Amino acid sequence: MHIAVVGNIGAGKTTLTELLAKNYGWDPLYEAVDNNPYLEDFYSDMKRWSFNLQIYFLNSRFRQIVDIQNSGKDVIQDRTIYEDAFIFAENLHDMGLMAGRDFENYNNIFENITSFIKPPDLLIYLKASVPTLVNNIQRRGREYEIGIRLDYLSKLNEKYQKWIEGYNLGKLLIIDKDNLDFANKTEDLASIIDKIEREIHGLF
Repeated sequence: MHIAVVGNIGAGKTTLTELLAKNYGWDPLYEAVDNNPYLEDFYSDMKRWSFNLQIYFLNSRFRQIVDIQNSGKDVIQDRTIYEDAFIFAENLHDMGLMAGRDFENYNNIFENITSFIKPPDLLIYLKASVPTLVNNIQRRGREYEIGIRLDYLSKLNEKYQKWIEGYNLGKLLIIDKDNLDFANKTEDLASIIDKIEREIHGLF
């Protein structure tokens, strides 16, 4: 079983991944943020480093998925390879922060890579408003995230909405993060687990 948790920056993906992995006794797979050699440079100069950053993410995420498929283990994954292309790279191009030829090159690499992988069995989308995202970002206090602009988060939310509306690669569960506090309320986490069980086992 391969479950993936997706959502904007600060939506609570890592926390939910951690809690679900603990509940099911499955392996959590986190986004490689701390060891990313481009992230800090990217937030300082997005136009210069956007292509480098996205290629790094694409490569590390592909390696992660190959590991998932080869291991045969049950896993919960924090963020997916699809978000790299349909959310972040596309948004950078729209904002004029990634050149057209770089974006085209990126998409060609993405299409080649994804032809070799299977999508997750269940995709969990953490839907969150910009105020919720900002609160979470401020609370965790990562230095390179403090300067993230509200319009950037808002544009990413629009991209997520568009992608999720057209998602047809497998089962999908949408969680409204604005009205849930699964990190601190056990009943909220329990309600999410109940929904996951229904999706996994086809209970209606």
